[in-house]
Amino acid sequence: MSLRLRLALFGAAVVALALVLFGLAVYGLVARSVETNQDKELQSRARAAVAGLTSTPAPDLAPRPPVAPVDLRSSTEVFVEVLARDGSVIYSTGVLGGAPPAVPSSVREDAVRKGGAFATEGDAKRGTQLRFFVQPFAGGYVVTGQSTRVPQSNLSGIVGFLIISGVPTLVAALVASWLVAGRALKPLKEVAGAADDIGRTRDFGRRLASRPSRDEVALLAASFNRMLEELQDAYRGVGSALEAQRRFVADASHELRTPLTTIQGNAGLLAQGPPISEPVRRAAAADIAAESERMARLVDRMLTLARADSGLQLELTPVGLRSLLGEVCRQAGAVHPETKITFNAVDATVAGDEDALRQLAWILLDNAMRHARSAISVSVSVDGEWARLMVGDDGAGIPPADRDRVFERFFKMDAARARVGADRKEHGAGLGLSIARWITDQHHGRIVAAESPAGGAGFFVDLPLLRSS
Repeated sequence: MSLRLRLALFGAAVVALALVLFGLAVYGLVARSVETNQDKELQSRARAAVAGLTSTPAPDLAPRPPVAPVDLRSSTEVFVEVLARDGSVIYSTGVLGGAPPAVPSSVREDAVRKGGAFATEGDAKRGTQLRFFVQPFAGGYVVTGQSTRVPQSNLSGIVGFLIISGVPTLVAALVASWLVAGRALKPLKEVAGAADDIGRTRDFGRRLASRPSRDEVALLAASFNRMLEELQDAYRGVGSALEAQRRFVADASHELRTPLTTIQGNAGLLAQGPPISEPVRRAAAADIAAESERMARLVDRMLTLARADSGLQLELTPVGLRSLLGEVCRQAGAVHPETKITFNAVDATVAGDEDALRQLAWILLDNAMRHARSAISVSVSVDGEWARLMVGDDGAGIPPADRDRVFERFFKMDAARARVGADRKEHGAGLGLSIARWITDQHHGRIVAAESPAGGAGFFVDLPLLRSS
């Protein structure tokens, strides 16, 4: 059953209940009014008869047969009886079963005490029930009466009128409820249709028309539009994430293809190529080793970023930056003796992961080695509540427009920034600085690219300083 039909039936049921209650109230009021009117009529006729008898100087109260009496079984007219003091009938205008209706002595006694009394006698099912009024006077009693079918007939007419008028009223209420429900549910149909279209077309930019009123439908439309805005933002975010993932895979595939091609070519030369000289063989083997090392570094950094994307959280413990960075600078100087590394640091302790901070230092030093001309400077200083690590070189520097982009994955600058005389295969894959930013974020710090004191590129890492208690 549709909601519209249920609402229409509910409206008709409410109207039907109202009609029933109204009919009962009208029936009760009319029933009381009909009975009251009958009693007033009987009382008025009785007093008129008493007034006529008492106005006669010597009324003739001898018993006499009625003249053309009415049969009270079929007639609804008011009859009049005159009774003697002993209750015998002197005169009557109506008969019931061939004889004037009898009035019980208890009713006559009650009339004497009250100056008049009402009574109902007879069988209503047989149509012989009468309503009496007994009025005493000096010579006896005057009785007026009428069949109870009169008020019943009037009430039957009222019931028929209520039924006849209630049926079209119910039909009209049902039709009106149907139309009103349809009009009220029309905006809901629009919302349902819009939701279906949006789900089918994924057009989250679509909006429902705003309504000038502030009813429930307007609130529903506003809520639906807000939900569409949130879905659009979420869908845009998912799309951006998927696009970034596709770009990451494409860039990773491109970066891996170069060393794999070199390895395959040199391996094929050594395995199946023509006889080659010893220097060529050694050069091919060196290329294979170098490219394998490069590919291993690339895969290791990709795994680090994958763990970062999966929500890896570092465990932080107190770490002294001076000793850690001094050790890293010593090892880097041994690996790259051609580059002068200057180290200047103060004691500074931070809450960090020692391995991750060591990796951060190596990333910044490797980046500086690739772009420095002859010298690299490393320093640790304290600025308020922060420990600041700076790694700078004397190379070409980073253009201001690229200083935020260098932390993006697989971002590479123009080769002109590379160190003079550097081999192409020494260029990074564009992942190191992305890992450096993740490590800094894990330590609740910040990293920025700027100009070094020597005029080249400088990377500044601020980490929260751990004060001794």
